[in-house]
Amino acid sequence: MKERFKNFGHELKKNRALFLMALPAVLLVLVLSYLPMSGLILAFKNYRFDRGVFGSDWNGLENFRYLFSSGTGWLITKNTILYNLLNLITSQGLAIILAIIISEMQGKYYKKITQSVIFFPYFISWVIVGAFVYNIFNYETGLLNGWLTSLGIEKINVYSMPWVWPIIICCFNAWKWCGYNSIIYIAAITGIDGECYEAAQIDGANIFQRIWYITLPCIKPTVITMLLLQVGRILRGDFEMFYQIVGNNGQLYNATDVIDTYVFRSLMQNSNLGMTAAATFYQSILCFIIIMLVNTVVKKIDEDYALF
Repeated sequence: MKERFKNFGHELKKNRALFLMALPAVLLVLVLSYLPMSGLILAFKNYRFDRGVFGSDWNGLENFRYLFSSGTGWLITKNTILYNLLNLITSQGLAIILAIIISEMQGKYYKKITQSVIFFPYFISWVIVGAFVYNIFNYETGLLNGWLTSLGIEKINVYSMPWVWPIIICCFNAWKWCGYNSIIYIAAITGIDGECYEAAQIDGANIFQRIWYITLPCIKPTVITMLLLQVGRILRGDFEMFYQIVGNNGQLYNATDVIDTYVFRSLMQNSNLGMTAAATFYQSILCFIIIMLVNTVVKKIDEDYALF
């Protein structure tokens, strides 16, 4: 043990400039990420404002029991996983397709313009997207019902049709994120040796064969890494997206409520900090378990593609 401290002290003295440069980042992570973790004890307490976080009585797993006995816990867990899986497939799949299409374009300036255009939705706030959605599907003055009325078709109330909203949410999520995600795949495709394509073309391979046998295998490590990173967030719904698109429409809660929106609404309505902390703690634990399981599976298949 003394030898370890001695080696660490020697390393600290030798590279003190590097440690000083890293110190602000370490302090930032400590203050913003690790110190707030002490608040997780709220998940196991009957919180009272007059007693504070550490003075409130312990209630064991009562907050977790209440969360799941009401049926809400299973519902929001199912919705969160299903939405993230759909968003993962649609956004990443479209991003790969867009990256391949852009990479195969011949015109240099046309390629740059196209890449800039598809990247633009990433900068649009979900507040603006929510306004788009409302003005499209509003029953009275929405674009959709205005078009149906002009064709002599009866109006439809999309906000009373829960089964439609998974499609709407996935479409807008893909529209907003596929351009941003495609940048990563474009960079991976750019790194492929051009001689591979030239050799394949000389051998008579058409564009689809070159994509299937060269492009996709070469970007496979990037695809797997992106999927692993996204799977780690599979129980973390995009709160801003759901809240701005759906709002406080009670008719859609069963179809669109995820863990993040449930926690926010619980805090706004009943200020039950214990139950909301339990939901957040449950969400974090499951995220950790899922990423470890998926990484283990990938490591068993091909160790080079695993995150760690």
